[in-house]
Amino acid sequence: MMTNKNQPATPPTRVLALIAFLVLCFGAAGIGGAVTAESVRSWYPTLAKPFFNPPNWVFAPVWTLLYALMAVAAWRVWCAAGPRHAALALTAFAVQLVLNVCWSVVFFGLHAIGMALVEIILLLAAIVTTMRLFWRHDQAAGLLFLPYLAWVSFATVLNAALWWLNDIK
Repeated sequence: MMTNKNQPATPPTRVLALIAFLVLCFGAAGIGGAVTAESVRSWYPTLAKPFFNPPNWVFAPVWTLLYALMAVAAWRVWCAAGPRHAALALTAFAVQLVLNVCWSVVFFGLHAIGMALVEIILLLAAIVTTMRLFWRHDQAAGLLFLPYLAWVSFATVLNAALWWLNDIK
């Protein structure tokens, strides 16, 4: 973190900032998980699934890694540019994090597969926007978003297949 371009943050401030980004990301994960938990046990097993649907045990470790990478990416931008200079990038980060949680609410909470497909496309756009803005401040931060982009792209295809198999067919 930098308070301005010429005055780097102290190491304790940097550590606290990393902890704050981790708490923010894993807080979002916790909200999404709370919304998802019951439906994963009751509703989701009843859906027709495509052949490429991963087993349920894959999701938790993948999302744990992705939330950690998101937090580190945001922290790197915050450290590289400071909160004032990175305000747009960090705002985009917050928007994509909210959209991430909203997808869980729409898909698992409301069981609205088609509406979740629209929402996840918005999430993809927000991820790409955040990556581009992060890249401007810290290229490594932009690269840290690549696994997230890949996973949400896969999730979009999966969401579309679930919509096709359960709502349209």
